[in-house]
Amino acid sequence: MTITDMRSEKGVVRACMTTKEKIFPKCRKDPESYRTVVPAGKTVTIRFKDVKPGDYAIALLHDENDNGKADRALGMMPKEGYGFSRDAPVRMAPPKFKDAVFELGSEPKQLTIKMRYFL
Repeated sequence: MTITDMRSEKGVVRACMTTKEKIFPKCRKDPESYRTVVPAGKTVTIRFKDVKPGDYAIALLHDENDNGKADRALGMMPKEGYGFSRDAPVRMAPPKFKDAVFELGSEPKQLTIKMRYFL
């Protein structure tokens, strides 16, 4: 996948991909999820290898200070970048799995996700 519209090259991008609707977007609770952390850049490319076919959703965090969490202002507004597969919209909360889900078959799939910033 290619991640665009990064506002800085600071920190890292944390990515996770899951098939579990009930825990999305916090797929770290899914032991079968695919997760990776890569250095931030103007444009970032991430590849998940040996992924089983299925219906997946991806959540991204531009962890600019590399502290391992999504920093928030006033307890709820994200201070760091985020992105979701299918560029699922964020309204008053993270998108639902159904808005971010895509089908992955046995062939490689190329996705582009736009990083978004609230503040």
